[in-house]
Amino acid sequence: MDIKKQRTDYLSWDEYFMGIAKLSALRSKDPSTQVGACIVSDDNRILSIGYNGAPNGFHDDCFPWDREGAPLDTKYLYVCHAELNAILNFRGNKRDLENSKIYVALFPCNECAKAIIQCGIKEVVYLSDKYHDEVNFVASRKLFDECGVTYRKLDTKIGHKIEIELDK
Repeated sequence: MDIKKQRTDYLSWDEYFMGIAKLSALRSKDPSTQVGACIVSDDNRILSIGYNGAPNGFHDDCFPWDREGAPLDTKYLYVCHAELNAILNFRGNKRDLENSKIYVALFPCNECAKAIIQCGIKEVVYLSDKYHDEVNFVASRKLFDECGVTYRKLDTKIGHKIEIELDK
C-alpha cells in the first residue's frame, strides 16, 4: 500500500489565528489603521473575533475618522479597539476565556490590556509594537507583567503570504 505523505507547507496554529485576526481587520472602516483580534482557547478553538470600529449605533459615515484635530473631532475618544470588540463579542461563559490567548496585529493599549486581564486571557500574541515607547503601551507591559499575562511577538521569519479567492 502506497501511503501519501502529508503537506508540509500548512499554516502553524499561530499563523492560522493571526491570519484570522488580519482577515477580521479587513472589516474595519478606519482609513488609517485596521486592527483585528482573535481569541483562542487553550485547546486551539476560536472563541471570538473583533476589529476596530465605531460603536454599535454610531453610523460609520458620521464617525470622525480623523487622527488629528480637537479631541472630540478625532476617532480616539470613540473607536472600539479590536481586542475590546473581541471580548465583548464573546457569547460564552466568562470562565471559557480564562487561560485563553488573544492574537492581535497591534500590541494592545493600556485600556485593552485592562480588559484582557479582567476577562482572564493569559497570553497576547502580536505582530507590531510600533507604539512601544508611548506611555499607554509602556503601561500595558507593566500591567501584563504585574498580572501574569505573557506577551510575545509572532515569529514571522518564515511567514506565509495568504491569498483567499472567494470566487472558487
